[in-house]
Amino acid sequence: MNVPIESVSGTDDLLPDPMTFALVVDDSSFQRKIVVSMLESWGMTVLQAETGEAALALCATNTFDLVVSDWMMPQMNGLEFCRRFREETNGHYGYFILLTAKSEKDEVVRGLDAGADDFLSKPVNKFELRARITAGGRILSMERELQAKNQVISETLTELQKLYDGIDADLAQARTIQQSLVPQRTQTFGKSRISLLLQPRGHVGGDLVGMFSPGSNRLGFYNIDVSGHGVTSAMVTARVAGYLNGQFPEQNIALERGNNDFFALRAPHEVAAALNTRLCSDAGVAEYLTLLYATADLSAGHLKFVQAGHTHPLILRRDGTAQFFGTGGFPVGLMDDMVYDDTEVWLDRGDRVLLYSDGFTEATMPDGTMIGEAGFLDLIQRTVLSCTGTDFLDQLLMHLTEASPRCNGMEDDISAVLLEYDGP
Repeated sequence: MNVPIESVSGTDDLLPDPMTFALVVDDSSFQRKIVVSMLESWGMTVLQAETGEAALALCATNTFDLVVSDWMMPQMNGLEFCRRFREETNGHYGYFILLTAKSEKDEVVRGLDAGADDFLSKPVNKFELRARITAGGRILSMERELQAKNQVISETLTELQKLYDGIDADLAQARTIQQSLVPQRTQTFGKSRISLLLQPRGHVGGDLVGMFSPGSNRLGFYNIDVSGHGVTSAMVTARVAGYLNGQFPEQNIALERGNNDFFALRAPHEVAAALNTRLCSDAGVAEYLTLLYATADLSAGHLKFVQAGHTHPLILRRDGTAQFFGTGGFPVGLMDDMVYDDTEVWLDRGDRVLLYSDGFTEATMPDGTMIGEAGFLDLIQRTVLSCTGTDFLDQLLMHLTEASPRCNGMEDDISAVLLEYDGP
């Protein structure tokens, strides 16, 4: 805190704020008296010290707007005192004037490097000192204004950080909830197996994968991509996951109840139409989705699927050939009363069926072009064909990040479903 010293006002005009509290340092009591008298006549409160050490002791308990110090002093000279003053003022800026008989440029540079703001030759001229202090006052005013604005910015950033931390925590929890929509990455059905990949670009995403089986050798699985990204898309995926939940077959729109609690798989095109009706009837939901939903009769190797604006499913044959299927279709949730068609494929033992989102095919390569279906086949060729299940999908994702270094291949959400068929 500042030491209360009663100021002495002279007949001259008072100096405006912020020049109100000053420190004069000089080993000559006569020189100190002259400078102190000038400052007090302008309405300033002034403390004085004979040495640099004594001045630093005063600085430890006071904050000075102005310091006028002699350069040549015993023990600690004005240059060293200036350095120490800048180091120990704890963010409060005081205007520092060095009194010196030195006029060489290299000496002035040394003073500026030490932190001095201005220089005055001895003996001190009253009018020149006042002019220098007035100029320094303008600098201090700007400095204090900047500090005040920085304080506001700092406080605002602190509040924003608190808000961000809260949002980040909510998003982390939302990611956990979304991951719970895919409780198992792989599951076997007789000799066949379904494996899943779901990798949001951010905390949460708009892709969804899933599978369910209402009975032996009967299987439904899907890959969904909701328009947009982030929280809104993730909320839609959560809603759709409820419509296709295998744990509650009575609520699953892809299943229909028969006799004795028997559930049958509805035709894929019926599922797409029912889902389209649900989304179009949801007031306020502007998002739509692309869908690839398939049913498999594992006893016969019969695959039936509906493609609603989604990427073409890929059949990887046992003999090493690959083939894209489907005709495209119209996305779900854009227009009422849409009609969808089914496509049928027959599988042989050892064939694989791969559903995937456009995060694979629309990833950008170094030359700026998209990977596309041809590039996607190349990624699959790089994948060790002996890999199976989730290892196959993870390797495929790894090769994508290598081929598309922008955002490490994650320009969009990434998802895939792999059916490995091995007979009934």
